[in-house]
Amino acid sequence: MRKQKLLAIVLMLTMSMGLLGACSKNNNSGQTSNETKTEANADKGTKDTSSEKPSTLTILYPGDESDRMTDFLENEFAEKMATDLNMKVKMIYVPWDSYWDQKDIMLAANEPIDLYWDGLPNLSQIVNEKQAMPLDDLISKYGQDINKVIPETHIEGAKVNGQIYGIPSSYASSSGMYQFVTVRQDLMDEVGMTDLNTPDDLKEYATKVKEKHPELKGPGDIIFKPLTRFYQPEQYTFVAKEETAVYGEDTGKVYSYYETDAFKDVAKFNRDMYTSELYKDELSTNYNERTNRMQTGLYIWTEGSFGKDTEISSGVKANAPDAKLKNYLLADDKPRYITATGGEALCIPNTAPNPEGAMKFINWIYSSQANYLFALYGVEGKDYEMADGRINRLVTNDFFYEWMFRNKNYTVFTPDVDQAYIDDYQHWDDDAKLSNAIGFVFNNENVKEIETAVYEVCQKDLAPIRNGFVDFDSNYDAAIKKLKDAGIDKYIAEVQKQFDEFTANKNK
Repeated sequence: MRKQKLLAIVLMLTMSMGLLGACSKNNNSGQTSNETKTEANADKGTKDTSSEKPSTLTILYPGDESDRMTDFLENEFAEKMATDLNMKVKMIYVPWDSYWDQKDIMLAANEPIDLYWDGLPNLSQIVNEKQAMPLDDLISKYGQDINKVIPETHIEGAKVNGQIYGIPSSYASSSGMYQFVTVRQDLMDEVGMTDLNTPDDLKEYATKVKEKHPELKGPGDIIFKPLTRFYQPEQYTFVAKEETAVYGEDTGKVYSYYETDAFKDVAKFNRDMYTSELYKDELSTNYNERTNRMQTGLYIWTEGSFGKDTEISSGVKANAPDAKLKNYLLADDKPRYITATGGEALCIPNTAPNPEGAMKFINWIYSSQANYLFALYGVEGKDYEMADGRINRLVTNDFFYEWMFRNKNYTVFTPDVDQAYIDDYQHWDDDAKLSNAIGFVFNNENVKEIETAVYEVCQKDLAPIRNGFVDFDSNYDAAIKKLKDAGIDKYIAEVQKQFDEFTANKNK
């Protein structure tokens, strides 16, 4: 998930936007922080460490720090950390467009980082590069509350060789992850469209809005994963480095994604969108800026996930007050699969000076709804208000990203979210199928050099074809030859071998 931020159809997952705690199994929103601490100390026998020197926790964090977040970290949050954990928290912000490169550089230099966020699809690479330590003992000692609100089956997705190397950073309904399209429903209503279920529907929508509103910039994302859902003959689950390899849920086979017919259809559709001047050149770069583009109020869709619409709604409305957002699932008659445990993880580096503090901090967030709301939404009465189980945000600044810590047990919704939507969120996975790939993490150790070569071809030659910015017919064959020369067949064979071993062990 290295170039993606995540996203996806992890269902109302992202309900985070407006969601956050109404569905909590342990509704502790009425507790004060002191009450929470007192109960925690009583339950766990935690001794008062107020007379001890505070430890320091350093968090590497993607994005830009808002003014309110700076004030929050220096005041209310600092006081809370001192009182509850006897800890000082230092945040190192890195812009999205350089986050992963900087993360690699800083960890390679053994800089004092205690906690960082990354993608589960990269977990084996993270482990092989010794960027993350096993967390089993730390969870056992300091993560009791994590285990209460994140099921063991969810944690399975963050294991390599039987050991836990990350805490999945969200737990919520997740079938259809990365297969949604989040659109401007107000614009759909205006041009007289009632549904989006096919690529042709998407093109019609984009065309009509362009005619009606030439001042808008059109799609904010090339949405290749929602399009793949429509064109794929069976569920394709991505199982190796980003989009290099997919697992066919019906056939049990691993395929090179860029050699599938589904990819070819996606590329041809996107090429048509580009030559029709519906895609702008800016979409070919800065993939992780797609959500920011949507929030300018000038774009008509982005890749979504269940709840993405509510998550970014306030940001869009800040620039387009009449905007309404809605999620659509292309080919909605096809089965939905639960394919990942959130797609992202919180990791503790091997060289972390304070790994215990990192685990204590994660556990603190999940120990009560009060802590969860405080970390993600700020101070009640100042940054948000609660009424009838709904949350009303008084400021639009990000605190700790909701999507980074989202938990179904603590989810709450804004007043404008329909009850039907909430009910759908709660039961979205009821009829979903569980992917055979759940818990599979590819270990690239035997094919590191091949993976690097393959990925370079994918990014330089095939991604532009996929996005429609390079002509398919005149460039595809040459790109595939490069992919073959880079070793894609050997790479896919290794993924298949490991997947077969994973399946055999799971079925014992």
